[in-house]
Amino acid sequence: MKKNIFLYLFVFVALILLYSLVNGNKIQNENESDILKLQNKIEALEDSVQQEKLHILDIQYFSLENNDDALAYYEHLNLENPTRYIEDKLLETNENKGDNPLIPYEGMDSDFKINKIKVMNHRWIVADFSDGQYWGDLVIKYELKDDMSVDFTLLDHLLYTRSN
Repeated sequence: MKKNIFLYLFVFVALILLYSLVNGNKIQNENESDILKLQNKIEALEDSVQQEKLHILDIQYFSLENNDDALAYYEHLNLENPTRYIEDKLLETNENKGDNPLIPYEGMDSDFKINKIKVMNHRWIVADFSDGQYWGDLVIKYELKDDMSVDFTLLDHLLYTRSN
């Protein structure tokens, strides 16, 4: 009888070990599969991040901050951020009562004011304007003088028509 108990105990332990081995292999295979899936996702995300970086570089291509040749025009003025200075000067034109003097349209719902500004280089600006309901774009030529004043000249403009 004692012999049978040890035999049953040995078989029972062997079954437990066999179950643990099979289950462990199954868990290991699932983990390896999950790791491969995650590595593929990481590679896809890295590719996506790289594409976004290239897209951002394309967007920033026409900007004063990334144009060393254009920034060289302002070295003698000791401006820390020429783009911000020029944007602030252009936004000051919004402070006039009524429509912005650079916008060749009369506001329909309220006064036309400049909203968004993109300083392209040391000479040109693209700006967006709106009266709250109607909007358009401007191309502005500017000159930053040695006395820190800025002259703005409207080169072209566009008012979008409202489509219902």
